[in-house]
Amino acid sequence: MSRHTAPHSNRNTHSLHRPAQRLVALAATAAATALLLAACTTGPSGTSASSTAAPVTGGTLVYATGDAEPTCLDPHVGGNYPQALVATQYLEELVSRDKSGAIIPWLATAWKESSDGLTWDFTLKPGVTFTDGTPFDAAAVAANVAHIQNPATGSSTGYLALSKVTSVEAVDALTARFTLSTPDSALLDSLTQPWLAMESPTALARSQADNCESPVGTGPFIVKQWNKQQSISLVRNDNYTSPPADASHTGPAYLDAIDWRFLPDSASRYAALQAGTVDVIDNAQPDTIIQAQKNPALSYLNAPRPGASNRIELNSSIAPFTDPNVREAFIRSADVNDAVSSLFFGTATRSYSPLSSAEPLAYSEASDFTYNQAAAAQLLDAAGWTSRTSDGYREKDGHELELTFPVSTNQSIPAEQSLFEQIQSTAKQAGFKIDLQPMDLSSWYAALGTNSYNLVDAPYTKVGPDVLRILFDSAGTVPAPSGYFANHSQVKSPTLDALLEQAATASDETQRASLYQQAQKLVLDGYYILPLYDQQNGYLQQSVVHGLRAMPTVSTPSLYDAWVQR
Repeated sequence: MSRHTAPHSNRNTHSLHRPAQRLVALAATAAATALLLAACTTGPSGTSASSTAAPVTGGTLVYATGDAEPTCLDPHVGGNYPQALVATQYLEELVSRDKSGAIIPWLATAWKESSDGLTWDFTLKPGVTFTDGTPFDAAAVAANVAHIQNPATGSSTGYLALSKVTSVEAVDALTARFTLSTPDSALLDSLTQPWLAMESPTALARSQADNCESPVGTGPFIVKQWNKQQSISLVRNDNYTSPPADASHTGPAYLDAIDWRFLPDSASRYAALQAGTVDVIDNAQPDTIIQAQKNPALSYLNAPRPGASNRIELNSSIAPFTDPNVREAFIRSADVNDAVSSLFFGTATRSYSPLSSAEPLAYSEASDFTYNQAAAAQLLDAAGWTSRTSDGYREKDGHELELTFPVSTNQSIPAEQSLFEQIQSTAKQAGFKIDLQPMDLSSWYAALGTNSYNLVDAPYTKVGPDVLRILFDSAGTVPAPSGYFANHSQVKSPTLDALLEQAATASDETQRASLYQQAQKLVLDGYYILPLYDQQNGYLQQSVVHGLRAMPTVSTPSLYDAWVQR
């Protein structure tokens, strides 16, 4: 999940002049978005509407997701967001984060880093068992890390996050020692993620097919049955004892069960919510969110994902984007601002950063992304694309300026697909022919794996700025055991690699912030990505639902504190 390519240092004379002052972070845009959505989000940030009534025990909550149905319910295998959504209900991590971003206890009660940064000792919560009766102890932690790092597991997200961990040993029953090859300032952030959750070693010893059907965790719910292409039945773990430190209660969950349904059509999901046949939906369309604001029976929980912004990545490893002038020309030809304004109705704010506005170290350069067809034309002329076909597309040496853009229909909501079509239209004015190729998730992964793309919108969620290493380090051009890689822009820059490595090992927060800012600047000035907006993430819910919250880690829904009052 990463790539490498040196940024272009000699800026073309046709490029637009940049102001001396750069926009640092996205605090202003994040604040604007928060204010905009405040009207339909009641209760504290990251939580659903509160109630003065006492929680009600019992009942089944119906959750309808528009994300792709996982091919495996074990998030160690692969490691995508649809897995994280549902796995949050039955698996747990060593540590979590609170709303301020501070690391807090979960299955680990304490942790200590050695003075050289090469070992971490985690003290584990006593008396915890997996739902199959297997004890949760240091040996279980070691077994989970080994499972993630085993190439046969086919992990990508977890595997990459643990790249610096060389071993885990049980010092005693409740002390797990992580040994690292080099210091890793992102280790605790990584361990908060569902893709590194703890699973029963007994269950992991089964076949992968069995474990994919029904992973066994320590969480508040248990996977009872997976009805493929329909739903997952989850039931309460009556022996649950291990909520994170910021949970609203202790003991078992309030709900008896969760009916987790797959409803890929956004209109059908919203209709089911309005009819009351489902209680919570995700992946709502922007116009649906606006409608919901006017309905007192519904509320919206806005929960932007951390890590990377939603962005189009330009594959710099193959023509025509090996030429930085062509990369910049494409970006100048894309009228993103008008598309976001017309299609998202104020529910999304334009990004100019590689990082989500949820990340305090996000750095942006708006001047790199000014829409300017004249500048795009000059850049393409300078790159030798001076002829045009009868259809108006640029041509050079008998080849059309054609770009392949595979689009995952499972990961892009209709409004986003319409945005791609608007970019296709404005880019045509400059002479780019963009071939939008809608496809299902497995076909999309195959297109990326065979390098059959010039453009791609590939969401990536990881807690903290270390996501930059996953997305832009040279090593990321080498596929993980799953076959997936994350450096889709295929940047291969020794300078950028060095900055990211220094940031990963730096213990001084000011130094880390400076290094990550320099790294983002190289990515932006090299025109390797076209930032769009934060990864859209939110939950619409019926007024009968109380206590739903988005985890402060990767913004997945937690139903542990949730209850229904019908």
